[in-house]
Formats: sequence, C-alpha cells, structure tokens
Amino acid sequence: MNYAIILAGGKGSRMKSDIPKQFLKLNDIPMICYSIETFEANDNIDRIVVVTSADYIGYMEKIIRSQGYKKIIAVVEGGRERYDSVYSGLNCIREKVNEAQQGRQKDKNYVFIHDGARPCVTDSIINACMHDVKIYNACVAAVPVKDTIKAVDAEGIAVNTPDRSTLWQIQTPQVFESELILEAYDKLYCDIDKKGITDDAMVVEKYMNTKVKMTLSEYTNIKATTPEDILVTEVFLTGKKML
Repeated sequence: MNYAIILAGGKGSRMKSDIPKQFLKLNDIPMICYSIETFEANDNIDRIVVVTSADYIGYMEKIIRSQGYKKIIAVVEGGRERYDSVYSGLNCIREKVNEAQQGRQKDKNYVFIHDGARPCVTDSIINACMHDVKIYNACVAAVPVKDTIKAVDAEGIAVNTPDRSTLWQIQTPQVFESELILEAYDKLYCDIDKKGITDDAMVVEKYMNTKVKMTLSEYTNIKATTPEDILVTEVFLTGKKML
C-alpha cells in the first residue's frame, strides 16, 4: 500500500497573501488541487492524507467534496513547524496501516511526502520516485543545481565555492519505506533539540543513519513561495490536464 501525505498547512507570509498560498487560485483552480489531482490519478498511489491548519480543515473538506476525490482518507491538523505537520500525517497513516495489517502478514508500505505548494509535480516524477524507493528505501525528488553556489560568512562575504557537480536542489515528493520514516520521526520527537530540520530526508539521515537516493526530477517542479513564483507556476501549469 502506498500513501501520500500532501502538506497544505503553510501560512504564505512570504506570498503576502490574506489566505494560505496553497489555496490561492492558479488559472482559476486552487493550487492544492493540482497536487491532489496528480497523486489521485497516479496508479502507484493508493491513499492520500491531507494536512492543513485547524482554520482550514473545513475549507479543505469542502474542496474535496466538490472535486469528488476518491483516494483521500483523512484531512488532519498540522502543527507549528513543517515536521510537526508531517508527523501528524504519519501518525494518521500509522493507524491505517495497523488497522489493515491486523492478523495479516506485514507488507511493505511506502509514504510519499509532498508540499502542496508544488503544483507542477508530474506522473513521471512520482513514478521515478516509486522506482527508486523500492531499491533504496529512501529517495527524494531533486535536480542538479545550474548556478554556481557560494558559501558565505555572517557578513555576507564568500568563504567557499562548493563543487557544483556535487550539489542538488531538493524538491518533493520525498519517499520512504513506511517503518523507516515512522521510526525516524519517533526518534526526532524524543530529541529535545530539533533545530535545523528542514526536510524529511534529514530526519532519516540523522536518526536512522540511512543514505537517501537523489531521484532525478524536473526543473519545473518549483515551490510557489513568493508572488513572482505564481506567474512562473501558472505558465508551467498551462495545459496541464486536470481530472
């Protein structure tokens, strides 16, 4: 069984919007719908959990009813930090997995964790991640960086130029064998110091000592974070077939 957690709990402060960015309309369609539609239509995905803020659970459920999504099994409340929201989604999946496996032999389950503010995710990206997670148990969608990167000090002075050929830009989905990611997050929540955790791969690397495969993604799979991103994203989404 393959699960997708779609995160829709961001506040959109950098978007300078009155509503969370994932609910902004792109080509007259709420941004979150693009991600849901893609995971809904993909044959590798069996169940979807959406995580959003308490204030928007009702709104999210209204969207789900209006669109007639079939794979969404729950809308759960997120938390203050991204990892809080992921853990909320994982605990929901943990319950579903335990229910499904009662009295049965354990099967391997995989969890796709995706940012709802990345509406340009495609079937090809999901399928490539599915291929790699079966081999490595942990993979993330990513692309090689195109630009030269500088490491700087506190005053903004360049101190190092990393070898660009070794650098990848991380995206989502990030995909893991379910027991691996659940145990990693359980360990994270036993750790008092959670500073510096910015993505799920870091949790697996730090707490499970597991190497994570970079799965070649697409440069169009951008995260809509600032107003100018909206314009670019709308161009990328033009012509994308919706259910």
